[in-house]
Amino acid sequence: MIKPASAAVRGLLLALAVLGLVLPWWFNLRYFAGGGGVAPDAFFGAAFANALTTAITLDVYLAALAFSIGVALDRDAGARRWWAVPITFFVGLSFALPGYLWWRSGPRRG
Repeated sequence: MIKPASAAVRGLLLALAVLGLVLPWWFNLRYFAGGGGVAPDAFFGAAFANALTTAITLDVYLAALAFSIGVALDRDAGARRWWAVPITFFVGLSFALPGYLWWRSGPRRG
């Protein structure tokens, strides 16, 4: 069970979630504006273009999978916890993870 966190810790988690939304999506939008797409050939071609992007892609997707398993196992959070799984894969782990920790570290909801 996660205990409520201090206001400073919750503020840091919220700031990290905002940065995790804004910074990656700045580059995602630049990718799309430059003609990039989400079709498998284009997307995975770019994601696995070289050893560095392959390492980063695998790192993020494996971490996202582990985080999703953690959300599934976090039954103390109740049924409302499931928002984090689609957000992880459709928005980004760097937003979903600190956002989930911020949500879980707040006061208990009824």
